[in-house]
Amino acid sequence: MNITLLGAGSWAIALAVLLDKRDHRLSLWEFNEKDARMLLEKREHIIKLPGITIPERIAITNDITAAFAETEYILVAVPAQTVRATVQLIRQTISPEVLASIKGWIVVSKGIECTTLKLLSDVIIDEIPSATYNNIIILSGPSHAEEVSRNIPTTVVAASKNNALAVTIQREFSTETFRIYTNNDVTGVELCASVKNVIAVAAGISDGLGFGDNTKGALLTRGMVEMARLGNKLGADERTFSGLAGFGDLVTTCISRHSRNRKVGELIASGLNLEAALNKMTMVAEGVETTKSVHQLALHHGIEMPITAAVYETLFEGKSPLDAVRGLMMRQFKPERVS
Repeated sequence: MNITLLGAGSWAIALAVLLDKRDHRLSLWEFNEKDARMLLEKREHIIKLPGITIPERIAITNDITAAFAETEYILVAVPAQTVRATVQLIRQTISPEVLASIKGWIVVSKGIECTTLKLLSDVIIDEIPSATYNNIIILSGPSHAEEVSRNIPTTVVAASKNNALAVTIQREFSTETFRIYTNNDVTGVELCASVKNVIAVAAGISDGLGFGDNTKGALLTRGMVEMARLGNKLGADERTFSGLAGFGDLVTTCISRHSRNRKVGELIASGLNLEAALNKMTMVAEGVETTKSVHQLALHHGIEMPITAAVYETLFEGKSPLDAVRGLMMRQFKPERVS
């Protein structure tokens, strides 16, 4: 396979190193010219993924035209809120004939566009005339770059409405340490990938406040209920939420020391405001912007998502973390419902 990876952050590098083991021809495109030069010189991102060497045969470029030369598959790994700008650049730069020859758009970015409340697959379809649900695939699941790049056993889901494409990615991307299952619920997998980051911010706040296992267990359980509520409203398959993209990724992101979103929550709980917390981060925490999107989707569809609302109020409206927790605990009593 000839594969172009859009973005050169930790996840893109981890996947490039993984795919190099399968002898695919790889091109890693970095938008920032200075960062691209650094990666070319060092063959390592010493901040985002220290200790992981990018093999010499993986091309690294800042030239989008060069990145698309002879490519067959595009792996989208830029931050979620920059996906539209990236594919707009591609549409303006790359010929329609080359774009029409692309066999698959593989989305590994996680988030919901703030300005339109669209899933990233829909953003790509908006901007690339030859992109359809038939050639888009979502790759998601519990998969921190720090572990995938070090060959720690990992299992994820490849979701596409085109089963043949999902099976192709499953076959060509899997290794002894990276196992892929197929799925046809694109909406559900994308929603899980996005909403779990919001719950992970809440988990970080809980940890930062010194709460314990009781709190974390309740948070993950009720967070899953919120994910499923939104999914049901948007037509997702409810089974997806108990799978790798749902429950698996939610648990991993909420407990892992590698989780950027959990880290942001911890910093907020320590007394920092959002700006100060983000200034301490070296990588993008997608859950921050996604909190806006998910909160607006909940309001638009009339869905009760109290944890999401509490995270939104804490991040963007100045509510103290403790007051947000009190608000959740003192809500009106009701029977437990899991949907």
